[in-house]
Amino acid sequence: MDYLKAFIVGGLICAIVQIFIDKTKLLPGRIMVGLVVLGVILGSFNLYEPVIDFAGAGASVPLIGFGNTLIKGVKEAVDEEGLLGLFTGGFKASAIGISAALILSYIGSFIFKPKMKK
Repeated sequence: MDYLKAFIVGGLICAIVQIFIDKTKLLPGRIMVGLVVLGVILGSFNLYEPVIDFAGAGASVPLIGFGNTLIKGVKEAVDEEGLLGLFTGGFKASAIGISAALILSYIGSFIFKPKMKK
């Protein structure tokens, strides 16, 4: 049942984003930034945590989940370090995910031999 919930919520998020890409003139990069900002806003008011509790990776893997992770890290760091945590918390909270994405992308580039678009 956990897999079904993750699939439905993650699919719903992706479908909504695809509709935004298809029906608006916004560039995909701006939509992605909007998703991260939306995750930060929802996370700052503790509105996204129940969605993650319900759907697991279906809600935490999309970019909205990344924004939520950033704000959670900032909140924890501010509680521990004060104002300096405002600048360091997001980096500490998301460092593992960003590092994994970079390392796996680098490995993937050796396996699949990427080419520049012309």
